[in-house]
Amino acid sequence: MWGKGKRGTPAGSGPATLSVVLAAALAMLRTRGSQHAYAELEGKVRGFGPAFFTKFLYFAATAVPPALDPKPLILDSVLAARMRSMAEVVGRDTGHDPHGKIAAWVWSDGAWTPHRYQVYLSFMEAAARQMAATDGWPSHAHPDLLEYALFNTTWQSRS
Repeated sequence: MWGKGKRGTPAGSGPATLSVVLAAALAMLRTRGSQHAYAELEGKVRGFGPAFFTKFLYFAATAVPPALDPKPLILDSVLAARMRSMAEVVGRDTGHDPHGKIAAWVWSDGAWTPHRYQVYLSFMEAAARQMAATDGWPSHAHPDLLEYALFNTTWQSRS
């Protein structure tokens, strides 16, 4: 998976580094929760970013339950684009972001901080609760069902 040149590996690359970083993130997930586990991963291994790490945390949480809610969810460029589209509509409709510049900045395609990941998790938790209170959405549905629906649905914003 990794090539090693004659001068050795650069800092932050290679399977040994990845193993150490992932183990530290699991320990953080178990003791401090999703946001801190994400922070433990952020920028630590060259070539891997939020999409990989949030997928790792999501699946790892089935074996290593997080200390605190919310549970990890996947955040990748597809989901960020859906969040950006929704934020643009809300910003335009409320007049708080009529041109979508804030939505574009908040839901860019990458470089999501641990705080931004926590905002995403909190939003998805609240949205899933709100959806569960409506007809047509399973009352026992978890935020990952909403995440899956957003990922697999084409969002059509109102013009």
